[in-house]
Amino acid sequence: MQAGAPAKTLSMTQVLVCGAAIVTLSMGIRHGFGLWLQPITMDRGWTRETFAFALAIQNLAWGLAGPVAGGLADRFGALRVLVAGSLLYAAGLVLMALATSGAAFTGSAGLLLGLAQSGTTYAVVYGVIARNVDPARRSWAMGVTAAAGSFGQFLMVPVESWLIADFGWESALVILGCLALAIVPLAFGLKELPRAAPTGVQQGVHAALREAFGYRSFQLLTAGYFVCGFQVVFIGVHMPSYLKDKGLGPEVATMALALIGLFNVIGTYLAGEIGQRWPKRFLLSAIYFLRAVAIAVFIVLPLTPWSVYVFASVMGLLWLSTVPPTNATVAQIFGVQYMSMLSGFVFLSHQLGSFMGVWLGGKLYDATGSYDVVWWIAIALGIFAGLINLPVRESPIVRHAPAAA
Repeated sequence: MQAGAPAKTLSMTQVLVCGAAIVTLSMGIRHGFGLWLQPITMDRGWTRETFAFALAIQNLAWGLAGPVAGGLADRFGALRVLVAGSLLYAAGLVLMALATSGAAFTGSAGLLLGLAQSGTTYAVVYGVIARNVDPARRSWAMGVTAAAGSFGQFLMVPVESWLIADFGWESALVILGCLALAIVPLAFGLKELPRAAPTGVQQGVHAALREAFGYRSFQLLTAGYFVCGFQVVFIGVHMPSYLKDKGLGPEVATMALALIGLFNVIGTYLAGEIGQRWPKRFLLSAIYFLRAVAIAVFIVLPLTPWSVYVFASVMGLLWLSTVPPTNATVAQIFGVQYMSMLSGFVFLSHQLGSFMGVWLGGKLYDATGSYDVVWWIAIALGIFAGLINLPVRESPIVRHAPAAA
C-alpha cells in the first residue's frame, strides 16, 4: 500500500459533488470582485490603485497561505481547513463592506479573504481528489472540479451584479458572506477516513520540498503558473473598468465575465479530458500560446460589444484550463502524499503573478491613464509560458530506499 494512503477511499461521486460545490462557491464569489471596483472607489473616494492593491494583497495572501493550508490538509484532513476557510470567507466579506479606510479594506478584502481562499479552493480540494480517485481518472476528475469553479463564475457574476444593483454594494457583500458559510456543511462530504499505517520508502516534508524544488520540471510548471495568475486576475479585475473607459456600458462587462465563466466550464472539462490522453506539457504550452494570440487580436481590433463577447468566450475556454493539467502533472510526478502542499507551492507562484497583474493594472493605469502597457506585458508572458512548459517531464520520479549503514 502506498505510504499514507487511506485504508478505504471516499466515493468518487461524493468527492466530486462536494468538491465541485465548494469550488463553485469559493471561486464564484471571488470572480465577481471586479464589479465592485467602480462603486467602492467612487463611494469611498479612493483611487483604483487602492482597490487594486487590496486585491493584489488578497492574491498574495492566498498564495503564501496555500502551502500551509495544503500541508495542514495533508496531515489533518481537508475538513478542518475547509471549515476555517469558510468562516474567514464570511468574516472577510462582511468587514470588506464595513471598511472606511484603505488600510481596513486591505485587511479585509486583502488579507482575510486571501487566507479564506487558500483553505477553500483547488489545493485543498485537489488533494482529496488525488487521494480518492483512481489515477486513470484523476486528470478528468480535476477537470470536472475546475469546470465547477467556472460554472460558479458564470452563475455568480450575474447574481452579484443584480445584488449590487438592487441592494447596494455593501449589502451585497453581507449577503455573499452568509452564502460563503454554505461551505461548512459541504466540507463534511470531504472528510477522509483514517489512513493506514505507512509502509515502504518514507519521505518527510522537508525531503519532499527539497525534491520538488530541486526538480527542473517542477520549477518550469511553477514559472508557467505565474503567467496564468498574471493574465486571468488582471483581466478579471480590470476589464470591467477598461470597457467602461472605452465607452461600453456595464452590461457588456457583466456579460463578458459571465461568458468567461460559461466557456470555462467547457474549457476546463476538456483540459482534464485531453490531459488524460495527451502529454500535459503540450496542452499547457498550447493554452498559453493561444492566450497570447487572443489578447493581441482583442487589443488590436476595433472594440465593440461583439468583439468583447468573442474575446471573453475564447479566453473562457483557456481561463482555468491550466489548472487540471498542472495539478495532475504534480501528482503524476511526485505522488499524492504531499499533493495539497506541493500544489499550494505551485499556486503560490500563480498568486505572485496575480499580485503583479492586478496591482500593475491599477498602478500603470493611474500613471498613464491607459491599460495598454499591461495588455502587452500579458502577451509577452503568454509566449514565455508557452515555451517553458515544452520541456516538462511528466514521468513519476524514482525514489530509492536509503542504503543500510
